[in-house]
Amino acid sequence: MTITPPALSVFETIESEVRSYCRGWPAVFDRAQGSRLTDEDGHSYLDFFAGAGSLNYGHNNPVLKRALIDYIERDGITHGLDMATTAKRAFLESFQNVILRPRDLPYKVMFPGPTGTNAVESALKLARKVKDRESVVSFTNAFHGMSLGSLAVTGNAFKRAGAGIPLVHGTPMPFDHYLDDSVPDFLWFERLLLDRGSGLNKPAAVIVETVQGEGGINVARPEWLRALADLCERHDMLLIVDDIQMGCGRTGPFFSFEEAGIVPDIVTVSKSISGYGLPMSLCLFKPELDIWEPGEHNGTFRGNNPAFVTAAAALNTYWADGQMEKQTLARGEQVEQALAEICAESAGGDAEFRGRGLVWGLEFRDKARATAVCRRAFELGLLLETSGPESEVVKLLPPLTVTPEELDEGLRTLARAVRDTARVPAAAV
Repeated sequence: MTITPPALSVFETIESEVRSYCRGWPAVFDRAQGSRLTDEDGHSYLDFFAGAGSLNYGHNNPVLKRALIDYIERDGITHGLDMATTAKRAFLESFQNVILRPRDLPYKVMFPGPTGTNAVESALKLARKVKDRESVVSFTNAFHGMSLGSLAVTGNAFKRAGAGIPLVHGTPMPFDHYLDDSVPDFLWFERLLLDRGSGLNKPAAVIVETVQGEGGINVARPEWLRALADLCERHDMLLIVDDIQMGCGRTGPFFSFEEAGIVPDIVTVSKSISGYGLPMSLCLFKPELDIWEPGEHNGTFRGNNPAFVTAAAALNTYWADGQMEKQTLARGEQVEQALAEICAESAGGDAEFRGRGLVWGLEFRDKARATAVCRRAFELGLLLETSGPESEVVKLLPPLTVTPEELDEGLRTLARAVRDTARVPAAAV
């Protein structure tokens, strides 16, 4: 497929220089369905990006679309702040019956605002309020959002620099495998906690991603997560799991921490919780932590009722029978096998892969190669993005509803992009 870059004059002249995805994918997209997007010139693209994880059920999923259209056509509430509505009740009942009760999770549900960073900010605020402490520990290569509190617990130097002010009250610790397993897990962290001369203020909480998506698809081992949960309990710190990108089934189970057998004190959820790409987020926490005063944390757009409608439809359609988890794990095995073959073909072992469920990363020794692979994949009709502190990892994030045939097509395209970029120096591609 030959793609001619479109005339982007209005985007270039009116829209801010901050735009990013449109630079890597120079097309004007017009329609989307399932795992594919179509640009205004009729070119079709297989989507292994899925709205950065916001479209786990694909574009314009017909079941969710029907529920949304029916709700709009009967003049259902669109904007409701935190008022009680039939749409909110239906979502809460579905979330309780389909997700929380079967997993014996006791969480209260808070609607903090429309985005993931809203959920993180509310989690940090609540933890500090409960423990009456300011410090929060995060991990190397973490990403938790772009607002100031979230940036303070984010590792990426480029994103942190955009804050323009000092980012305080956050302390980074090594993520799993960060020190190449040369130091026992949490030795440094616990030593600082026990030493009154360490300079570490006792943290209110620890915030962690079980798989670091933006950080480079860094996968925490279940035993590492269990040890972290134990550390938090022994030292009276709350454990916050940021499940914004890895939740809603991305790693297989609905919550990414289920495999480790832990129950975090606080969980943040967003992206695919609405199921349709509509803005929505949740902050979940144990009942004893619910010490908010009415209105103490609020927001104009925390009651997105159309998102409640599609979220309830997604839960009832895909999570009531346990089949989605099995399907995702099976698709993940398909990806793992293909990536193993791609790495085996790479000369000199210059590539390696890692992941869980349907989130995978392909890292190259030549850090510029990942960008070149994604650029070539776009030319071949496949949408991929990079991740990692130096954009050194090709990130695979297809919809959970992708068919085996679509997955095979995308993986073959990826393999071709890797081969094509091997023939040309990455800087020249």
